[in-house]
Amino acid sequence: MIWKRTVTLQALNAMGEGNMVGLLDIQFTRIGENDLEATMPVDSRTHQPFGLLHGGASVVLAETLGSVAGYLCTEGEQKVVGLEVNANHIRSVRSGRVRGVCRALHAGGRHQVWQIDLYDQQDRLCCSSRLTTAVV
Repeated sequence: MIWKRTVTLQALNAMGEGNMVGLLDIQFTRIGENDLEATMPVDSRTHQPFGLLHGGASVVLAETLGSVAGYLCTEGEQKVVGLEVNANHIRSVRSGRVRGVCRALHAGGRHQVWQIDLYDQQDRLCCSSRLTTAVV
């Protein structure tokens, strides 16, 4: 297990209250041994003007997952800040929920690199994203 902090799904979901995570209804659904999962609706909050999942919303889900995973790999007063995020949008989504799966490519003491893949409800890859964070 890579996590250094002990946390529940309820506690992770409570962190989203009063900020963009809650506004977009991002819900953490699974804390695995080495991965973290969350879902986000594809609806009027996350659509672009043509009725598809907005690429920026996909990046919000990816960065949320990577940042929280990064935090879970720290200790004490350490915090994690994003340095760079990228996303390849592979498949469009019009409705339902997308599921993000976050895995560490590198979880070091000074920086981290996270791979976050988003899937539609048919389990098809929609977006592949990578987040680099600094531990401060």
